[in-house]
Amino acid sequence: MKTICLYFEIHQIIHLKRYRFFDIGTDHYYYDDYENERSISDIAERSYMPALNALLQMIKENGKYFKVAFSLSGTGIEQLEYHAPQVIEKLQELNETGCVEFLAEPYSHGLSSLANPEAFARDMKKQSAKMEELFGQKPTVARNSSLIYSDDIGAQIAALGFKGMLTEGAKHVLGWKSPHYVYNCNMAPSLKLLLRDVELSDDISLRFNNAEWEGYPLFADAYIDRIARLPEEEQIINIFMELSALGIAQPLSSNILEFIKALPACAKAKGITFSTPTEICMKTKSVGAIDVPDTLSWVDEERDCSCWLGNAMQREAFNKLYSVADRLLIANDPRINQDWDYLQASNNFRFMTTKPSNVGLDRGIYSGPFDAFTNYMNILGDFINRVNALYPEEIENEQLNSLLTTIRNQGDEIEMKDKEITRLKAKLEKLEPAEAPKKAAKKETKKEAAEQPAPKKAAPKKKAAPKKEV
Repeated sequence: MKTICLYFEIHQIIHLKRYRFFDIGTDHYYYDDYENERSISDIAERSYMPALNALLQMIKENGKYFKVAFSLSGTGIEQLEYHAPQVIEKLQELNETGCVEFLAEPYSHGLSSLANPEAFARDMKKQSAKMEELFGQKPTVARNSSLIYSDDIGAQIAALGFKGMLTEGAKHVLGWKSPHYVYNCNMAPSLKLLLRDVELSDDISLRFNNAEWEGYPLFADAYIDRIARLPEEEQIINIFMELSALGIAQPLSSNILEFIKALPACAKAKGITFSTPTEICMKTKSVGAIDVPDTLSWVDEERDCSCWLGNAMQREAFNKLYSVADRLLIANDPRINQDWDYLQASNNFRFMTTKPSNVGLDRGIYSGPFDAFTNYMNILGDFINRVNALYPEEIENEQLNSLLTTIRNQGDEIEMKDKEITRLKAKLEKLEPAEAPKKAAKKETKKEAAEQPAPKKAAPKKKAAPKKEV
């Protein structure tokens, strides 16, 4: 039976302000608060709230039949908490239905997986903890920023304990293979891979409102018919996109939400179900490994990382940022850590691209890639000065590595102790039910003994009277 895995990404750009060279050392606040509030409020009103309300209505109308998955970046969550908390509340309402899964991704929505495995692992754990805090779900399936993936990244994700990962069904990787199967990581066979169907996803997120597109207008029944006509053995249909596609990329006036809301009824009529990523990973076996020696993503025609690291400016900014990654691992300054998250966001490097793109790129305050590079490097210069003030460059790498090793070992010991405590608690919980009948029997015996009449005490023997002497 065919099943559709519908997934939406929620991420919000942290807009940087104009930062001059002469601000370095005097101004440590890098953000345009007005633009951040304006943009998140706008997208919440025009996209997130209408789309989430539509998805909630679909769940209520279809019961447990309709299911959907979300992934939220940590930086996006912070912006929603500050400026649009109603979106978080709506997501929590969706979560209560039991038909929604929340995935893990890098907290910063950054590119740490391409630079520093330890920073990447910390990023993933931080976002997973946030998902557990907000929704009570501990993610078991992960995705990287913009679906970035390679064999090495898959191995890192598997080492973190995840059962599955979402990535792009790129033609240059699949070749003759279909994205409609479950595959596994070449370097970690236990990690299952769900590959995005590029055409079916982009028909909704990119082409739906394009009157010049040959498939325009797109109707829900025709869309589901295409899925139903796929070969019988092709069972897994992964449709992944940004949530902002519903309302921003495709305006509400295009009837995009009416199209989405019609999908469950059309799918049910064709015997097609909906599943979450974890359900698919648990129920479906892998048909084989996928070899991805070079990184891929869901961006641009090349489906690689060239939109972030394709020119010398981008690589210089990227290398300079991650040159302090190891020092940040021992930072305990909340402000430094928050700036680190925001400066890692992949959008900062995307603004510096010189590549032509078939998707419109809004550079915000920047007039071009060099302008974006100059502004970012000014901010990065101040940020690195602040990091070096905490951990001077005079500290040799050997000393730093020794300190980091000690911290890691302590973290491993704490984790082992936490696991042992959990194991002992589970053992104690198992023992308590077994001991309960014994304790009850003892109490009953004591009760019966208490109810028995007390035995009569024997009368004391009278002492014989002494004989009188004659």
